[in-house]
Amino acid sequence: MPLATRRNIGQLLIGSFKGTQVPVELRSLAREFDLGGTILFGRNVEAPEQVSEVAADAEALGRSRPAWVSIDQEGGRVARLKAPFTIWPPMATLGRAGSEALAVRFAAALAAELLAVGVTLDYAPVLDVHTNPRNPVIGDRALGQAAESVAGLGRVIVRTLQDAGVAACGKHFPGHGDTSADSHLELPLVEHPPDRLRAIEFAPFRAAIAEQVAFIMTAHVLVPALDAERPATLSPGIVETILRQELGFAGVILSDDLEMKAVAAQYPVPEAAVAAVRAGCDAVLVCSGDVDLQAQTLEALVRAVESSEISGARLDDAWRRLSRAKARFLGRPRPSVGDRQRALYDVIGRDEHRAVAEEMAAFL
Repeated sequence: MPLATRRNIGQLLIGSFKGTQVPVELRSLAREFDLGGTILFGRNVEAPEQVSEVAADAEALGRSRPAWVSIDQEGGRVARLKAPFTIWPPMATLGRAGSEALAVRFAAALAAELLAVGVTLDYAPVLDVHTNPRNPVIGDRALGQAAESVAGLGRVIVRTLQDAGVAACGKHFPGHGDTSADSHLELPLVEHPPDRLRAIEFAPFRAAIAEQVAFIMTAHVLVPALDAERPATLSPGIVETILRQELGFAGVILSDDLEMKAVAAQYPVPEAAVAAVRAGCDAVLVCSGDVDLQAQTLEALVRAVESSEISGARLDDAWRRLSRAKARFLGRPRPSVGDRQRALYDVIGRDEHRAVAEEMAAFL
């Protein structure tokens, strides 16, 4: 296989690492495959200055174009950046406040702090409609219990993050709000008929698509009304037919972490990656920090392209969408690491940001 094709395949992986520095093994993998990006977790975070440095190193893992530096910074219990960064309340507070103006102030402050340390992609907002109070994984991460409210606030957050220069990612399609299982541990079941899904679960995603959200993340859920056999992430009927064609999403479709038990209990990660890309995902997340597993995943994608299990047209389509997103967000001028670090404490945890967090916290 030509080196250029292997590097295009590398763009499909958003990988991860252990520790507070980019390991030599991941650098070696990036030299061969030109990685699409990395995701930062709490294990990678020590201090703001260190995050800024590791983000610069992670971005440089992309050879032909910068790699994404991504993170789950939602607020509440899903926030990898702790104090002295602003501590954001859960997103349910924005839903209770019912104020788009407050959502704008929150997203603008969030974007400023992410950009201050070099993060370019945030896996937010959560667009799941929280209709099941026994849901163990979404809960107060959701913006609300009504589709209209989640859609309105979600699109405001998408617009504000992206206007500031941070790519947003709506999650988790086709909807994880009415489940009673945690997809990190097992495969949840969504038993609604198609009409209900289109009216409730899809509504916030339609709004985000209208706002030109850069990424949409798939859910590891089984929706028998749409596909009785495969989790949504691996389902062409859900990913390609509904999200891409019916809803008209033109951006990047990203799998949730393929090491989550909802998928990994049945499908080895390399096999799941191939199935996800075949289904229409443009990129996949592999999040434990096991570089050997990430290498195996990329080699499985290489073999799938060589055997035409993944068509050349499917690879080219994914690569073009990823390239457009990078041109949109990573092609604009940005400050150097040194300039970022000199201004770091003028941005993170600043009084104006804490004031927004306190206003949100009044609705806990």
